[in-house]
Amino acid sequence: GWLFWRVMACGRRSGGSKRQVILFILCVCVCQSGAETLRYSLPEEMERDSFVANIARDLGVAPSQLAARKARVVSEGNEQLFHLNQNTGDLTAKESLDREEICPQSDTCTLFFKIFFENPLQLIRGEVEVRDVNDNSPVFPEKEMVLEILETTSPGSRFPLETARDKDVGSNGLQNYSLGSNSYFSLALGTGKGGAKHAELVLERQLDREEQRELNLLLTATDGGSPPRSGTAQVRIVVLDANDNIPVFSREVYEVRLAENSPPEQLVVRVSATDPDEGSYGKVRYAFTQTSERSRQLFELNPATGEIRVAGKLDFEEAENHEMVVRATDGAGLSARCKVQVEVLDVNDNAPEIALTSLTASIPEDAPPRTVVALFSVRDRDSGDNGRTECSIDGDLPFSLTPTFDNYYELRTNAALDRERTAEYNITITAIDWGATRLSSRESIFVQISDVNDNPPEFTQEIYTMSVTENNSAMLRIGSVNATDADAGKNARVKYALVRQEGKEQPDVSVNFENGDVYILRPLDYEEVRTFEVTVSAADGGSPPLSAQAVLRVVVRDENDNAPVVLHPP
Repeated sequence: GWLFWRVMACGRRSGGSKRQVILFILCVCVCQSGAETLRYSLPEEMERDSFVANIARDLGVAPSQLAARKARVVSEGNEQLFHLNQNTGDLTAKESLDREEICPQSDTCTLFFKIFFENPLQLIRGEVEVRDVNDNSPVFPEKEMVLEILETTSPGSRFPLETARDKDVGSNGLQNYSLGSNSYFSLALGTGKGGAKHAELVLERQLDREEQRELNLLLTATDGGSPPRSGTAQVRIVVLDANDNIPVFSREVYEVRLAENSPPEQLVVRVSATDPDEGSYGKVRYAFTQTSERSRQLFELNPATGEIRVAGKLDFEEAENHEMVVRATDGAGLSARCKVQVEVLDVNDNAPEIALTSLTASIPEDAPPRTVVALFSVRDRDSGDNGRTECSIDGDLPFSLTPTFDNYYELRTNAALDRERTAEYNITITAIDWGATRLSSRESIFVQISDVNDNPPEFTQEIYTMSVTENNSAMLRIGSVNATDADAGKNARVKYALVRQEGKEQPDVSVNFENGDVYILRPLDYEEVRTFEVTVSAADGGSPPLSAQAVLRVVVRDENDNAPVVLHPP
């Protein structure tokens, strides 16, 4: 079934500003056991140890159960961002969260975590959306842009301007451009692929170099925050003498597919623009414009030839597409633009990663088949078959793997265990992907089998025969009985005792309960008793104890301790 809560909570930061935590909890039944998804929302830049939610209350369990079941929170990735207080059930952020640092390339920022319980094993999935706050102003790559425009340029001509960059997203991101008051230019706004805003100058009336050689305009970029933030740049217009041809690209859009393991200096594409003018007016130079900083780091453009080459390490897992805008400018400042769209192709360059989540270090030998021993996940950051994985156990062992959900596996027993045969197992798990060149990784899990009292003691003999010469001294040791137990620890600790038989006198023999030594309690007389038998038991220290019995036969030997007696005839 589905369960949905929405909870609003307000707190205060050190500066007195209010914070709002929006809690979404979505519980859904998954696989064999109930798996729930907790969804929360938290604004960025909150103070360290800020409250996110109370896990115990949201799951409907007592806080004491968190400690009793060793509940713990594990964030996805290498950095653990959250802390779970087992006493109160409070989930808090360990550090102040900066959305722009955590999710620099994403409009949404969601942090995933899992809460693990033991006794029994249970996994709860959760996610925290880090909401953007307007803490960044739009910034232009350069404080001054210089445009060289021919004086004969027709009104209505457009001139692309460098875009400002705002690290915030959504309504807090870049929303608008405005231009300072002037007599020659207006501003036209456009939206590119992905919703990015850009601006172009539109010439409203003819320029006259003889009247004014330069114009200085103020360009302002504004975001949609409350209150809004802004950044400015100077646009310097240099009016040039006549040049009646602009560069023309051979294509408006260049589309390229490139493997993510492409080496530095590899040619991506060569853009080409021609200008029929002569001299410097016909000489074209190329430059990136309206192109992200990350794309400029990954690709380099030769300003003379138009060749674009690989400059950094491409990573399909980071970005699958890159879009660049190339401006071709002739010697008089006239320019044209084209787009270069690069699709990054995935290469199997990531081996599967095995992460052990929970492990039962010791299991009893009488554990039934299908007992869960460990829980682990497998992740491959590649895509398609390159990111598809399978797991196996090396060797013929009494264990098997059971897939659960979200690439999680359970390690279970699949046969009866016997500690007396095998006391421990070193289990090697191999994860391998389905790429053309298959990559794999291994993880070893060490499992000990704990003893169960399933073996009774065994005497070395069924009947022990010992002899003693009459007139012996008291407490004379005449031998020992011995029993062994295949179990371990207290289950193998054997103690001896004589079995009392009702209606019979106490025997003249005793057995040491620890080592089985047999003692004659008093001097014996061959003429009174020549042999006798007793039953000895050996019991182990298990609960309940197991025992065995053996017969102890004592033979009394005669010695010459009586003189002849003359019997008178009748």
